[in-house]
Parts: sequence; structure tokens; C-alpha cells
Amino acid sequence: MSRSRRAFAALLAVGLCLSPLSAQSTTVPHEVQLPGTQPLEVPFLDQPANCLSCHGGDFDPAVEPGHNWQGSMMSHASRDPLFWAALAVAERDVAGGGDLCLRCHVPTAWIGGRSTPTDGSAILPTDAGGVTCDACHRLTNPDTSEIFGIQNPPFLAHDESAEPEGYYGSGMYVAWPDNWTKLGPYDDANTPHGFMQSQYHRDSHLCGTCHDVSNPYTGDMAPGHGAQLPLEPGTFSGVLGAPLDEKAGFNNPPYAYGIVERTFSEHFASNLRTYPVSAYAALPLELQDGAFETAHDAAIASTPTGDYVDGTTRFFTCQTCHLPPVTGKASWLEEAPERTDLPRHDLTGGNYWIPQAIAHLDAFGLLPAGGGLTPQEIDAMMDGADRARANLEVAASLTVLGDTLLVNNLTGHKLISGYPEGRRMWLSIEWLDELGETLRHDGEYGTLDVTHDDVPLQVESILDLDDEHLHEFSAHHGMTQGWAVKLLADGTDPNIPLTYDRITGAVALTIGELALQPPGTTHAAQHFLLNDVVLSDTRIPPWGLDHDATRLRNALPVPETQYGNPGPGGTYDHWAEIDLDPPAGAVSASIELLYQPTSWEYIQFLALTNDGSIATLEDIGDNLLVTWLLTDMAAPHVMATSSWKAGGSVDPWADLGDGLSGIAGTPRLSGHGSLLAGHSMSLSLENAAPGADAFLIAGFSAIHAPFKGGVFVPARDLVADFAVGPTGTLKLDALWPEGLLPGTPLWMQYWIADAAGPFGFAASNAVKATSP
Repeated sequence: MSRSRRAFAALLAVGLCLSPLSAQSTTVPHEVQLPGTQPLEVPFLDQPANCLSCHGGDFDPAVEPGHNWQGSMMSHASRDPLFWAALAVAERDVAGGGDLCLRCHVPTAWIGGRSTPTDGSAILPTDAGGVTCDACHRLTNPDTSEIFGIQNPPFLAHDESAEPEGYYGSGMYVAWPDNWTKLGPYDDANTPHGFMQSQYHRDSHLCGTCHDVSNPYTGDMAPGHGAQLPLEPGTFSGVLGAPLDEKAGFNNPPYAYGIVERTFSEHFASNLRTYPVSAYAALPLELQDGAFETAHDAAIASTPTGDYVDGTTRFFTCQTCHLPPVTGKASWLEEAPERTDLPRHDLTGGNYWIPQAIAHLDAFGLLPAGGGLTPQEIDAMMDGADRARANLEVAASLTVLGDTLLVNNLTGHKLISGYPEGRRMWLSIEWLDELGETLRHDGEYGTLDVTHDDVPLQVESILDLDDEHLHEFSAHHGMTQGWAVKLLADGTDPNIPLTYDRITGAVALTIGELALQPPGTTHAAQHFLLNDVVLSDTRIPPWGLDHDATRLRNALPVPETQYGNPGPGGTYDHWAEIDLDPPAGAVSASIELLYQPTSWEYIQFLALTNDGSIATLEDIGDNLLVTWLLTDMAAPHVMATSSWKAGGSVDPWADLGDGLSGIAGTPRLSGHGSLLAGHSMSLSLENAAPGADAFLIAGFSAIHAPFKGGVFVPARDLVADFAVGPTGTLKLDALWPEGLLPGTPLWMQYWIADAAGPFGFAASNAVKATSP
């Protein structure tokens, strides 16, 4: 429903608009149905309020499950306006397609039989708690290896072999039928409700339930099955309305078809799912940093080895990073045990913008679901946004080596990961001459003058998406000409736009026009339920990403020759190597790694494609656009910074954090000097207790051990005792030693006697000095 200039200008002036209610598809096509527990097969999922009466209420916000879950996007999956806008597009593209979205985002309604009509118009206010406590704590392993949940033929979420392979993805959950009994990792829970121990809840496969997303529609119907590796004959039908047991989703694991996102597969195919946290010191040195260091430090604060208290080995699983161990109680009840390995229900990714969008829409009473947020819920949500920003800041590191930049992936999946549309990471590099004037700005983000429905707007985006010097890390999907032809034959509207001009909003190409192109043609598109090809995937692999396992799971980089081009039997590099290509006359450059959760280009697509044909969500696209405009346009966040200087000069000092506060705050250690052999260098300590004993610890490796309430970072290869000056400062001057090989690291940290410290000591941040 195209709006006139006057109507859209009025919308901007008022802010947002209401939409009437009506139903859409009341049936779910066979092409969208999937195995697992089906609607109404198990009793209702408990409401979060029931769980939070014991596990929340801000009795200990730093560690309690309630406050942290309420701040996560899991909690707000049903409120997310971007989800609703994408669902409306899916419903327009494929009648009944919204069911695929609702089963993950609104599981309470889906299990309760309220996912039809598939536009979400039947869900109740009590369904809008997102991925609820019960949605996770009733999960059983679909491979039937531990606890048998409900899955009935033909909806068996495994391959029915002698040792079944479970189907982990696309919301194919298998639920425990008793809503009184909760499943979790402990065998000693002291609860007023029933409980069963479940090792599955410490396994990354559980997270794969919703964090590997495949499209069964293209998996079955598209000529290439939306995959990088063709399906075996006989495992799909290709015919609309064919019996369920002939469909691709019932004869293949979800990673085999219909690529949407592959976060779990990326993790599964890496070294990390089976790498013990206790072996942290054997990680490549560049990985003993960032998210790995954060996860390791939390684990060893829990137990000396980093393993679970019951002796079970803790690996670098999804849970290790996204539910890190803390010390505390899961409930305010007196009988609840205090644990040192209590999972903090952080569940945080990198989306700091959607909480702003939800709060903005809720203020107008216009959330499609879950409105009327309490101040407690909003506070928790904003805390979650802060955690998301902090997550981004430990996800990558930058290393400049001459005219080469290394971008290291410090996460357990591709960098970046998750739903590909609208998310992007890129390098902003500003090149300066000797007068400090800008010569060139690669990846510059700024203001664009655009037109939307005849209304002139100013929006923020990457200014030149076609710049040869732009280094973007993202995935872009699209549609093939052969699939477009088949869609038209099956009755799809040929006028559906695939993309728009980002400046004028003009339709760039329709499905009908793509069908007329030569065979083999592909075109970009943002219709996740119709896309059948990955056009590019330049995201950085995680450590040890195995080529063969990644190929099997349809998660290869595109082109697959990137990141070391390992080929069969090999593993990908976990870093991007960028040739900086400085312009003539450049003497320095500032480098920023930026992340944006939702781009102008995707917001524009959702606003224009939501044409009002899904009446219950008639205005969701325009409301989302206005919200984006009024909430900083999902402004990019700086993940990491570095600098370049002519002649290959590199800053050899790295601040690693891990300080411990004392009487004057957190002591601050900084290093200075080129670290060239025989050249002067200095160490400066500030904010220490005046006159105190200060012990300088230096080591050629890092141990990151818990000590005196803080983290002891360097190995103890050298210990020296000094006295802090009367102003709380201490400076040491020396010559950097001869004979060290280039790249040799040295970790340093001060520990200072300080009565105000937790155990009589304060500690400086650690620094890492690297020989050039």
C-alpha cells in the first residue's frame, strides 16, 4: 500500500501509526511444517511470571536468572518489531510462511496452538514472553539419547538410524510433557517443583535448536535447495502440497538445505565446541584475549580448573560464553543452594538497537505484541543492551604489521554471525597527511539524502558501498533465475520486488524480471523465505573451522577460497588479512572496526515491501522505519581500534585490563617506547596506594589465574619489588633487551599492597609488550 507524500509526512510528524486487526492464512503448508513436538501435544508452557516469582525480582540482579534473562533478546523475541516486519514479508511471499517465524519467536503460542492464523493475530498477551524459561527448561535432546520428549511420526526430529542424529535447528524443539518438571544441569536442585538432571543443557546442540535456521520451503522446492551442497535424490519432493514424509525438512538434517543462518554450524565445525577451558594457555596467543579471556576468567573464578563443580569438563561451548558461571543463588528461597558455577542467564549477542526500538514503540502503545513493559523490564533490557556493546568490544582484535592489518576473530562462530540481513561489520580507515588533513576515508559512514514514498529524508549509512577500499564482513543472500521461473509457475506474484535503489526507493528488479534473465543469473534479495542462494559471505571464520564439516553443513565462506583457501581436509584462518593500500602522501591512519545491527538498506526494504497486504501488520514497516529514524538509526558501535603510521611503525603496547580497585581506584599501568632492541622504554604506574609496596610481575606467557579477588595475568618469570611514590605513582626506565625474536610477547602487571583491596591487595591492568 504505497503512501502519498502527505500521508508519510504526517506519519513522521505524529511518529507512529495504528493498524487494524484481521486474520491471514489459517493453515500451514506442508512446505513450512517441520518435525519435533507439535502444537497441543504437550501441556502449556509456563508463563515467565511464574518462574520470576522465585528466580527474579531483582534479589541479586548481577547473577540472578530473572534480571539477566529479562535483558536478553531471548526475552524480547516476541516483541522485536524487526521480527514482525520480516514475518509480514514472509506471509506475503508464502501464505502460511509466518508459522516458521512464530515457532522460534513465540514458542508459547506455537506450542499452545495459537500460531494460526500465521500472521500472529491469535497470540495472547501472555504469549509475548519471547523464548521463555519453560521453552528452554522443557527441552530434550531430539536424538533420544537422554530424556525422551514428545515427538510422534511423521514429526520425528532425528534420522531414525540405530544411533539417531538429532535435528538441531529451525525451532524443531522436542519438549518434555510435564510442565511441573523442569530440566537443568544439576542433580541436587532444591525446588518446590519437580526437576530432572539434563546434560543436554550444557551442550551447544541445545542452542542449535533456534540458532541454526534453515528454510524448508526453498529446501524442498527450489532447484538448488537453497544449499551449497545438493540434496540426495529421494530426500525431497519439489511439488507443492506433496505429503509431509516426502518433504526435505522430514528427510534431512536442517543444516542440509535452505541456508538462512548457521551460527551453531559455524561453532560445531570449529575447534571450540570440544576444546577444554582448562587448556586455555595452549590457545594461539592472539586468542588468549577478548571473549575467550572473558569466558576463561569467569570459568576459573568458578573452579580452579575452570571445569564444572561436579567435575564435568567445561568446553568452549555456547553456554560457556553466553551463560558464564557466577557465584550466587538461582532463587531467593532460603533453601536454594549457593553455587560457584551458577550460569548467569546473560544470553547476550550483539544487538544493542532492538531494545531501543522496543522501548520506543512501547511508549506509544504500538508493539505488535508484549506491550506495557514495566520499568523493571525496561531497566533489564537496557542493561542487556549495555552487555551487547561490551560483547562487541571483546569479539575482535586488530593488529597492524606494516601495511597489513589483521582482524582476529575472538568468538566461537563467524564474525559476525546470526541473521544476515541488515547486520554488518566493516573497517573505517581515515588516512591523514602530515598536516592532519584527510586524504581518503575508506568505509566512511555518514549522511545520505534519500527519498522514501516521495518524502525526502536524511539517513545514515556507509556512503560508498561499491568502494574498492571498503572492507565489509557480512553475508548477502539472493535468488536464482531458475527458482524465479519455478515460483512463477507455482503462482507467485511476478511483481514482488527483490531490491530497491537505496537512494530513490525505486524497484531495482522483480521476481518476474529475474525470471526473464539468462539461465544462471542471480540477483540480491532480502526475502528470507524465498532466497535460495548465498551470493557472498565474507565473515571471518572461527578458530579451526574445518572445511569439510563446514561444507557438509552448508556454512562455507563465499567464495570458499577466502581465509587461506584450505580446500578439502584443511582448516580456515581465523583472521582476515587486509592490504591497507595507503594513498600517496599518507603519514598516519586511524582504524576502527565498526558493527551495525540494522542498516538503512534493510529498514528501507522492510518499509517498502510491507505494502499493507498483511492487514494485521499493515503499518509495521512504516512504524519500524520511523522508530529507526528516531533512535539514532542503529548507529554503528566501535568494536576495536588501531592506528597506522608511515614506515611500518606499530604500537607495540596493548592494554589488557583486569585491574583490581584499591584506595585510589584502579591502579593504571602504561608502557612507552618502541621496544626496539637496546632502545629506551618505560613503565608508568598511577592511582596506586601512596608509599605502598608494589610488585611488578612479568612473564613470557599469560596464566590469567584468580588471585586475591582479581586476575593474576602474567606467568611469574620475573618478580621485582618497588615502593610507590607519595603521589601514588611509580615510573621505571630501562632498555629493551637484545636478542628477542620479532613478535616475542611480554606480559606485565603490578600487584600493590592496599588495605582497601578485597584481600589486602589492588592490581593494575595488565599490559602486553611485543617486540617489533
